Amino acid sequence: MTLLINPSDRIFVAGHRGMAGSAIVRRLTEGGYERIITASRADLDLTDPIATAAWFSDHRPDVVVLAAAKVGGILANATYPADYLLENLKNQNHVIENAWRSGSRRLLFLGSSCIYPKFAPQPIREDALLTGALEPTNEWYAIAKITGIQLCRALRAQSGFDAISLMPTNLYGPGDNYHPTNSHVLPAMIRRFHEATQRGDAVVTCWGSGTPRREFLHVDDLADAVVFCLERWQPQPEDLQHLNVGTGSDVSIRELAEEVAAATGFTGTIVWDTDKPDGTPRKLLDVSRLTAMGWRSRIPLQEGLPRAVSAFISGLRQGQAVRL
Repeated sequence: MTLLINPSDRIFVAGHRGMAGSAIVRRLTEGGYERIITASRADLDLTDPIATAAWFSDHRPDVVVLAAAKVGGILANATYPADYLLENLKNQNHVIENAWRSGSRRLLFLGSSCIYPKFAPQPIREDALLTGALEPTNEWYAIAKITGIQLCRALRAQSGFDAISLMPTNLYGPGDNYHPTNSHVLPAMIRRFHEATQRGDAVVTCWGSGTPRREFLHVDDLADAVVFCLERWQPQPEDLQHLNVGTGSDVSIRELAEEVAAATGFTGTIVWDTDKPDGTPRKLLDVSRLTAMGWRSRIPLQEGLPRAVSAFISGLRQGQAVRL
């Protein structure tokens, strides 16, 4: 088949220093795409509409991957709702609009599985979007991501702009954010259990009841899916223009904590603080559409989690930049 992008394309990866963006750059490079364009925040503030328009006018990328986002866990979303909504809306709107106006041929927008209703039927199909109320603990981030999906749809419908959207499940891996309160559940656990092991703590306290179930995707698998879809996925007008990316399997948060404890060498007791919110009871994506196209994840949690823990500990020991 004829691929939809080629090695001569100038590919702009917005958010290249983040966990997803850096993995996408690695995967593109491995795939022979050498004309990759990046811009640090010091060089390009995506929340600035004038600066973003000028940058696109100067660089005119052929292909754009929008991986830039302000992300965080339950507490961060609850504490800074306006920040999550405003910054993500600005980033998305400015990049998508200017990619379209400057003549970019193709754009891929990275959304999130939090776009789906809190009580969506499981596993969650793409057509569950906008069919129910969102999970309140991350609704501001979700609303921003939904807006990005709909903007891509609107531009395709109105102007024929080739914009597609991927909805990854919970990500983990190299370059994650390990902040003790502003990070997502898995990196927060890795840090908490590692530090408890180093101190010789007898107890680690985790949020909630431990009963919710979550799906986790290694970021290198996401990057592989991004390149696969950039090369091969061209939705028809009647198709849904966002696509789930996940593993098709989930674990309870309690099971996850036990696996993190084992990977970090923690042998004490795990206590659950049920005064803290659980969030959505279950979030497992239906990945049958992507599977039918020929793509599957390759890194199971049992393999990826020890690798993530090792990378985190190695980074700390070597004095590398670990996002704490």
